[in-house]
Amino acid sequence: MARGIGVKRKLKAYVALTKPRIIELLLVTTAPTMFLAARGVPDLWLMFGVLVGGAVSAASANAFNCYFDRDIDRLMKRTEKRPLVTGEVSDREALVFAWLLGAASTVILWLVANPLTAGLSVGAILLYVVFYTLILKRRTEQNIIWGGIAGCMPVLIGWAGVTNSLSWEPLILFAVIFLWTPAHYWPLSVKYRDDYRAAGVPMLSVTEGETSVSLQTVLYAWATVVCSLLLVPVAPMGWLYTVVSVLAGGWFLWESHVLYHRTIKGENPKPMRVFHLSITYLTLLFLAVGIDPLLT
Repeated sequence: MARGIGVKRKLKAYVALTKPRIIELLLVTTAPTMFLAARGVPDLWLMFGVLVGGAVSAASANAFNCYFDRDIDRLMKRTEKRPLVTGEVSDREALVFAWLLGAASTVILWLVANPLTAGLSVGAILLYVVFYTLILKRRTEQNIIWGGIAGCMPVLIGWAGVTNSLSWEPLILFAVIFLWTPAHYWPLSVKYRDDYRAAGVPMLSVTEGETSVSLQTVLYAWATVVCSLLLVPVAPMGWLYTVVSVLAGGWFLWESHVLYHRTIKGENPKPMRVFHLSITYLTLLFLAVGIDPLLT
């Protein structure tokens, strides 16, 4: 247990509880959605407030996740240096921190945007903490599919922040992220399969093996790309989004098929290549979501 640590180290430990890299990816989907909802540049104060509120909301959910998963984090090499494992932050401190962040995010989004946006943020926290962390994660190999719903919520939050309503456009983007999540995360789970097995987490790479992971990655990649194209007639989107969704989607599909063929041939499948590519794909897609309205 770490005792008497300095202020700087303590602050770093609190930041680590929020999982900043995950928050970055969530903001990548929120901001472009706000541009699409505004059909141009949204009110900058509103956008700043929604992004800050959304980041604080995600930080709260991640801190709660660290608190409830602290027992299995001690068993996994990937998470053995998290603050609750090292003792840099106590269990009580982490829980209070998570509650404060959740309350702060709700107030920010209510005041800067509207009650609908604040309510969606609360829903996202509950989905990640209760539905995924407490119910699904340790019980089913489908955990990342349905638990991934929480990661889809930022597009609804961003849209509601601008329009104070929901419509088909954000629901399609919600579905894109929902279908993308298994194709993104399951290849990563192959790398940390031993960790998940040691912690008793029934990830697909543990229960079914690499062949199943690679096949499911292909299927979900196809579903993701097809769903992304639905936005073209519904929004409607212009030439930039159409081109990016086709080309980036084709790249995503190609690498997913390469992963599958390498796996069934017994070659080195390089699943982390698909994991990193999937992040690039989603980033490019949402950049096009945000820029396309400015050109149309």
